[in-house]
Amino acid sequence: MASKQMGPVEWGLLLGLSAQWSATFFFVEIGLREVGPFWLVFGRVAFGAATLWILVFATGAVRPKTARDWRDLAVMGLLNNAIPFTLIFWGQVHITAGLASILNATTPIFGVIVAHLMLADEKASPLKGLGVLFGLAGVVVLIGPDALEGLSGSLWGQIAVIGAAVSYALAGSFGRRLGRFAPPVAAAGMLTCSTVMMLPVALIAEGVPQAMPGWATWGSIVVLGVAGSGVAYILYFQILERAGATNLLLVTFLIPPGAILLGVLFLDETLMMSSILGLVLILIGLACVDGRIFRRKVRT
Repeated sequence: MASKQMGPVEWGLLLGLSAQWSATFFFVEIGLREVGPFWLVFGRVAFGAATLWILVFATGAVRPKTARDWRDLAVMGLLNNAIPFTLIFWGQVHITAGLASILNATTPIFGVIVAHLMLADEKASPLKGLGVLFGLAGVVVLIGPDALEGLSGSLWGQIAVIGAAVSYALAGSFGRRLGRFAPPVAAAGMLTCSTVMMLPVALIAEGVPQAMPGWATWGSIVVLGVAGSGVAYILYFQILERAGATNLLLVTFLIPPGAILLGVLFLDETLMMSSILGLVLILIGLACVDGRIFRRKVRT
């Protein structure tokens, strides 16, 4: 079976999703000033779930009913929310939003490997294999000599975000099983399961918050939940159904420029030359994974 293709509608959905997720790295940095990463994750998935359930009940969409339904939603919530959100938010305690977004852009690289192993209709081609090599080379450049100097906080932060990318890749392939749900229902169920998972984790890891966060932090949590999870996951499942797991993960190709720009303008972040070189290698890898540029050259 041929791999699914991206048309104008699919690219439009992808651009809308990338715009929302570019801003999440910025709002995470704002939220972390007053809230721990585990409570920030809980707030994001809780507000996202609430937003989506309002839509589900308003539209009368068919809701999950069986134990199998909730099992699949729980697995997706773990792989696509609880694990990666926690790793990224914790990672951003130690590294900048810009660097986190670059490392997160390796998701399609791992997605090629996972899809090749798990999905019969998304087998890796030689060009995609080359893309994996470029992407992994970019990761090596990003981490650089830090790995030789011991496990510092910065290195652990980078490893955490890479772990999140692997989890996203697994979710991209597993999410095909949720095609029986309408996109808002799948997203609402997934985020609900993530909320249930994150509450005890936040209580155990960070305890009950001792002070009420300020308005900037609350605003960040609401934006992360309503836009970054609620609205974004409606787009996510639509793209997954229309374009396939590998194409969906290309959203991370578009996230770093926006996240880096917001970090430079509002958070006084800077990028080292190694970060720029690593980003270039990852983008080349993603171009190979996508393959459209090379196919156009062959046709001309």
